[in-house]
Amino acid sequence: MIELANNATEEINIPNEERVTQLRNLIDTLRIAEEIASKGYLISSSELADLMDINASAVTSRGDHWSWRNWVVSRVRREGNQILWQLERVD
Repeated sequence: MIELANNATEEINIPNEERVTQLRNLIDTLRIAEEIASKGYLISSSELADLMDINASAVTSRGDHWSWRNWVVSRVRREGNQILWQLERVD
């Protein structure tokens, strides 16, 4: 509960311009995810981690099939030492 209160306080203290910038960055991220999904591109664990702004090990530890925002993320195959993932839009 204290952590939620701290996060709310931190958000209040962020200048409006910075919050707008964060929202623009989020929209860019979502547009990139949408393009990856709609074109059927496969992306590596590190690319997916960059898109989600998390550590690559956190991607692989989630399993073979999971949800992220408006997409289902599925492990498709391994090429050498890389795991390739596919995003599918969920409505």
